Amino acid sequence: MRPDERIKLFKCVFSPKPGENILFLVDNPHDGIGDSAAWKERREMAQEWYTTIKAMGAEKEFSVFILEYDATGQHSAPIPKEVIDVVRKSNLVIAMTEFSATSSLVPICLAKESITRCASMPMVERRMEETAFKADYAKVRVYAVAIEHMLNNAIAAEVIFSTGDVLYIDLRNRVAKSEFGDCSIKGQFINFPSGEGWKAPYESTSEESHKFGKSKTKGILPVKYGEEIIKYIIKNNRIVEVIGNSRKAKEMRIFFAENDTHRNIAELGIGCNPKAVITGNILEDEKVGLHIAYGMSSHLGGKVKSDVHQDICYSKGCPVEGTTLNLVNSDGSKTELIRDAMLRYNLLK
Repeated sequence: MRPDERIKLFKCVFSPKPGENILFLVDNPHDGIGDSAAWKERREMAQEWYTTIKAMGAEKEFSVFILEYDATGQHSAPIPKEVIDVVRKSNLVIAMTEFSATSSLVPICLAKESITRCASMPMVERRMEETAFKADYAKVRVYAVAIEHMLNNAIAAEVIFSTGDVLYIDLRNRVAKSEFGDCSIKGQFINFPSGEGWKAPYESTSEESHKFGKSKTKGILPVKYGEEIIKYIIKNNRIVEVIGNSRKAKEMRIFFAENDTHRNIAELGIGCNPKAVITGNILEDEKVGLHIAYGMSSHLGGKVKSDVHQDICYSKGCPVEGTTLNLVNSDGSKTELIRDAMLRYNLLK
């Protein structure tokens, strides 16, 4: 992406204003956290963005800084306090990191007196400048808002996977949201590249279950690790059993047993960025179509806080595909939003 294209994208998405402080966050490998070619390229990319936007800031009268810190080694693990202190004083934060800083950045943006808006870009790759970054974000807005409205009218979703497995997701008592590439107002938090609508499933917490009953989310969530498809058995919106004989299956049994919040089905997401492609990078893969997450849902309108939020993508070309997704609407009708593992864009008007 040429510097002029980068500036155009920056103006469109982030709308920097005179007098603002803009902060780029970069995490670095250290000690036992080894480097990689992709991570090295990401740090170089961050420097390129910083250099371009700093020159823009000199002309438009806003300040641009870059802050590096030792990587946490785990997605959504807390970032250092001294970094958080700088973030709170910044108007716009762009986190081009290896490990997601979402769990630390979201509370800062949502705080009552916050001046901060954030774009989280964990594991971003330079090649995305030629794919998802080049989307027509005016159209992405239309698609994402339409998905938000459809999810808010839905009480459930029925998913059929390419494995033949079926999952019913209870969408009652929660509010859907969308993200479409706008990070111009304080208090906003987006993932970038953008383009999706989502809704946290009903978890039936103790405060709610007496009124609404238990969650109806149930079925099987298939996940491919290596050559094996592991199946997560789900009841009451929780992963209650792991079916599989591999070492990975045993690891996941331990993972879910050690922290009950890991079992929570946290998100039904529908990506809607037409330029996004499936490559195995979740940041972009989830903008293509169907993705389902477990773990933390509190940052998405749910009730469960956790130390993990793990998305699994099911679009066309993924190891396991979500071949069909029907939304069950509040009037009892159904809307086939995904067919043959692809989003039906013709419905998003």
